[in-house]
Formats: sequence, structure tokens, C-alpha cells
Amino acid sequence: MSLKYLHTMVRVKDLDASVEFYKLLGLKETRRYDNEKGRFTLLFMAPPGQEECPIELTYNWDGDDALPDDSRHFGHLAYRVDNIYEMCQTLMDAGITINRPPRDGHMAFVRSPDNISIELLQEGDDLPPAEPWSSMENTGHW
Repeated sequence: MSLKYLHTMVRVKDLDASVEFYKLLGLKETRRYDNEKGRFTLLFMAPPGQEECPIELTYNWDGDDALPDDSRHFGHLAYRVDNIYEMCQTLMDAGITINRPPRDGHMAFVRSPDNISIELLQEGDDLPPAEPWSSMENTGHW
């Protein structure tokens, strides 16, 4: 199974101020996703020529009262996997809790031994729903 680093996500309180800060570091906006229903923006920035190594700035439109508490800024590491079901099964077999199972054949979350949230995303098209994942409940938080 191959594994590919995707991005690191951080929550931001003021999207414009954060974008300006990362621009000062030399990062450029590579893509943006505004979600009306979820009321959030995901903005990806990366150094020129390193677009494959972005930071994801997550901005909640209605604010986030916990910010700027340091424990709320860091969100997760994300990795793309060849087969999300196989990866989750491998992790479960090793005693790792699947906090957010891949019910959709697309995304799962687990935590490292140090409680770092890790997002796993399916390469290519979502896999068809399959058990035990389809009916598995969330465990804890991610």
C-alpha cells in the first residue's frame, strides 16, 4: 500500500489576516473551497513550486470561540491511501481505534499515540459502501 502526504490543517480566526501572514512567508493560494451549507472556507496555500505541500487554513464563518487557544489551532495531518478500507482494517488489526470510520468509502479519521488527528482520504473515486464500515459508529472525536 502506498501513502502520500496531502496537507496540514490549522484553524484560523481571521482568514484575511492569516492569508496575509502566510503570504509574507512566501506562500501562495493554490485553491479555495467555500461551503455554504457547512459555513466554512478551506483555503490552501503553498510555497511556489511546492504546491503538493500545502497548509489548509480552515475558517468557520460563524467564528470559533475557542480560538486563539493554542489547542484549537492545529487540526490534522492528511494522507491519501490506495484503499481506505484496507488501510483502516490494517490499523484496526494493530489495535488502532477508527474514530471516524470510512462509511462513505472516502474519508476516515484516526489518532496517533500522541493524540494527533490523522485524516485518511481515498485515492481516486470513493469506494462503494461496505461493511463493517457502513454501519460503524464514530468513536471519540477526531
